[in-house]
Order: sequence, then C-alpha cells, then structure tokens
Amino acid sequence: MALKAGDVIPKFTATDAAGNLFDSESIIGKKGAIIYFYPKDDTSQCTAQACGFRDNYDVFLNLGVEVVGISSDDVDSHQEFAKKYNLPFILLSDSDNAIRKLFGVPSSFLGLLPGRVTYLVDKQGVIQMVFDSLQGMKHVSKMIEKLTK
Repeated sequence: MALKAGDVIPKFTATDAAGNLFDSESIIGKKGAIIYFYPKDDTSQCTAQACGFRDNYDVFLNLGVEVVGISSDDVDSHQEFAKKYNLPFILLSDSDNAIRKLFGVPSSFLGLLPGRVTYLVDKQGVIQMVFDSLQGMKHVSKMIEKLTK
C-alpha cells in the first residue's frame, strides 16, 4: 500500500554513502525532510534530479528541510555518484528494496524500472506531499513550490 499525504512515514535504517548507519529518527522530530526514491545512480534523469537538489540544497536547509535520496545502488556506487556530482545531502542504499516496499513506491515503465517518487515530510514525520513523475527535475521544482507557498 503506497503512503500518501497525511500518513506518517515508517521508521527505517539504511547505510549511507559514507558507510554509516542512518536512522530516520535522526531527522524526524528535529526537521522536515524531502525523501526521494530514484531508479539508479549516474543515469541522465537521476543525475539531473540529484544535481537539482544539490543546486537548491541551501534553499531547503534554510526552510528547515533535509534532503535524503534513496536507491537500490550499493554504498560504493553512492560514494562515486556523490563525489562525481558534489552531492551534499544523504544518499541511502536500499539494496534489498525494503525501504521502497515500506513506502509502497510503485515500479514505473511497465514495471521495468524502480519508481521515482518524492515525499515531503514535516518535522513530525507526516507526509505533506507525494510527487510521482519520471521527470527528475520536476521533483525539485514541485518541492520548492510547495515549501515556499
């Protein structure tokens, strides 16, 4: 069952790009978050999306929102991706798709690709907006639009 606006995000842990264990409770209760699921490191739409979040990272931080990207890529892939594009935010490895399943992120393109879905979550962990689109940069603009209204 896919999570929707008004739902509370489930608690989860995963390994970040530095190899450290990330716990969702390290953010929830302290600040808002943009949690975005994407198909694969270093592909055109995923890179555009990540660089869009990078280029607007200060905007999000100033609005009290942390950015967290999640894909099934391993830690080494995330390290290379973050270094290559100078990504300042958290990238989590969900190699078994457990977090993707917790959130109910649907597959896209006839079930062949992992879905691209972004969740805007308030400080208490309540989802304020869910955005589902294959176009990576639209996710960034939709989050800015929602946060600055």
